[in-house]
Amino acid sequence: MTASLYTPTGHPHPAFTALQAYLADVTTTVGVGLESCTVDHDSPVSAYVALDEHLPGYPGRDVALLWDEVHGWAAAIETHSGEDLIVLRYLGGTTVTPEPEDITRFLTALREDDHRIGRLDPPAIRAAGTLTELQAVLSQRRTA
Repeated sequence: MTASLYTPTGHPHPAFTALQAYLADVTTTVGVGLESCTVDHDSPVSAYVALDEHLPGYPGRDVALLWDEVHGWAAAIETHSGEDLIVLRYLGGTTVTPEPEDITRFLTALREDDHRIGRLDPPAIRAAGTLTELQAVLSQRRTA
């Protein structure tokens, strides 16, 4: 189920509070608010963050950050129809919940066409698990 973070889904979601807090940190750091974010609660849990910018080399194409519990963060542009997304690069790393500053560096690298940060192939950082397991992953970030 896809829903705004502000819209009650009617379904129990043990990881919701931790995911909302993480996405709030990320969206604040990259300069947009939670109103730019939607979450898909199906497995794997994922999020879409609309950004208020275009990347060099892709004029007129909206940019988004994508997150899911398996691959972590990726940057994508919309196709000209606006109905599909083309993933440009994955952040990669060892966790699906990197610090927001790492995501800002990733975006800066995209803007500057710097290929030293990120990767083209989707990393398998972790397997999709239960919502309780995802809650534990998200909660560890706060205590690390």
